[in-house]
Order: sequence, then C-alpha cells, then structure tokens
Amino acid sequence: MQVEGLSINLATIREQCGFAEAVDICLKHGITSIAPWRDQVAKTGLDEAVRIVKSNGIKLTGLCRGGFFPAANEVDWQKNLDDNRRAIDEAAAFSADCLVLVVGGLPGSSKDIVAARQMVLDGIAAVLPHAKASGVKLAIEPLHPMYAADRSCVNTLGQALDMCEPLGEDVGVAIDVYHVWWDPDLANQIARAGRMKRIFAHHICDWLVPTKDMLLDRGMMGDGVIDLKGIRRMIEAAGFVGAQEVEIFSAETWWKRPAEEVIATCIERFRSCCQI
Repeated sequence: MQVEGLSINLATIREQCGFAEAVDICLKHGITSIAPWRDQVAKTGLDEAVRIVKSNGIKLTGLCRGGFFPAANEVDWQKNLDDNRRAIDEAAAFSADCLVLVVGGLPGSSKDIVAARQMVLDGIAAVLPHAKASGVKLAIEPLHPMYAADRSCVNTLGQALDMCEPLGEDVGVAIDVYHVWWDPDLANQIARAGRMKRIFAHHICDWLVPTKDMLLDRGMMGDGVIDLKGIRRMIEAAGFVGAQEVEIFSAETWWKRPAEEVIATCIERFRSCCQI
C-alpha cells in the first residue's frame, strides 16, 4: 500500500545500505518518493541510479546537495561553481523537484560573514542560468546558526528568502524543521515564502533534549520538542502540499538499527506525529 505524502531522504539509512537497496526497501514499504545524496548516487553510478528511479516510477523530492559557494581564492571559487553545475546536471537527469543548496560558511581563515553571504548570492546567480536551462529549481536550505561558520552562513528562513527575491522564481527554499523550529519569526516567514511561491521542500525529523551531537544526533519524529504538526499547518496554509521528507542523521541510534525497522518507524511516526 502506497504511503502518500512521505518521502525518505536516503541519508536516513545511509549507513545500512547503498542506493539500490535503499530504494528496494522504500518500495517494499510503499514509499515512492525519495531524496538521495550525490555521494550515494556516485557509488551506484548516475546512469544506473537514474534507471532504477525511472523504471520504478520513483519521484525525487530533492537531490542533496549543491552549495558551498564561498571560496578563499579564484581557483577554488571556479571549482565550487563547476561542482554546482555538475549537481544541477545530476538533478536534471533525475527530474528532481529541486537541488538542495547547503550554501557554505566562512572560506579559509576569513571572519567576514557578510562577505561570505555575498559570495553565496553571487554563486547562485552565476549558476542560475544553467539551472534554468536544465529545468532545475534551486532550494536554499537555511541551517541552524550553530553551522554558520562551517556549513551555512544563511541561518534563518528570512535570510534565505531575502536571497531569493532578486534571483527570481527558480530559486526557493527547503524548510527543514531541525534548522528553523526555534525561529521566533518562523510563522511570518513561512507565510512570506508562500506568498512568494518559494517553498520547494519540507524536511522533517526532531530535536532531542539533550542533543549529544549537533550534526549526528537528530531525533525520530515524536522523540523531541519540535511542533511538527504546527509547522506543517503553517506550510500547508502557505500553499505547499508536497511530501514531508524525513532526513535523519543519527550515528548512535537510527544508523545502527536495521534499515527496514527505520523505514517502518518513519512511516508510523509520520502518520502519528506529522500528518494533519
């Protein structure tokens, strides 16, 4: 029986299985929407991964990830742009809903976060013509401020939307609850994103208390403090009715459990904790 409205980001079972096995497990449990990571695709081979997806009627709610634009020198800057163009090509091959952008933090020894944010804006603008020509939408994913230095200098939904405005309708946002649940302006910014028609993806997991590792201790939905149904209500009120995409990095818990158990739990928690 198909599970409607649920996508599995394959990072959720990345330690247990490769791309093909992960797809098989999702299909076995009635899930036909996924979001793979580029390294998972690369291990299988792009052509073979695309064949698996298309022959099984699978939809990609996103491809992870492009971004990491800021660079300390011109050579690295061009390398970053080239890698993003390759990521766009990969997303196009899958007909993915979007390419998720984790935009990058401070380059080299820089302490200038304002300049880093300008590099992000310039970088997206530089690759946007290629994205448009390829039919790929770019989704900026704001990350929690704890990642501002090394992973993303865009840390609130408001900042992400400010970047979207001058870039046009092909650049939007991926709203990951893990990164934005705390934001006192979240409701206003989700409504703004809806008016702009820029919500391209919605990622779910939970924030554990205590969190033992800021990167690799995300919680299963229902095990933490995020108001998952409340955020979903805001997102649907803003006009986005696409899938909720489970993305869990959990080195000591969910990555150590059998993949089928993890997927079955995702389905149960999606139904009990996330659907409205």
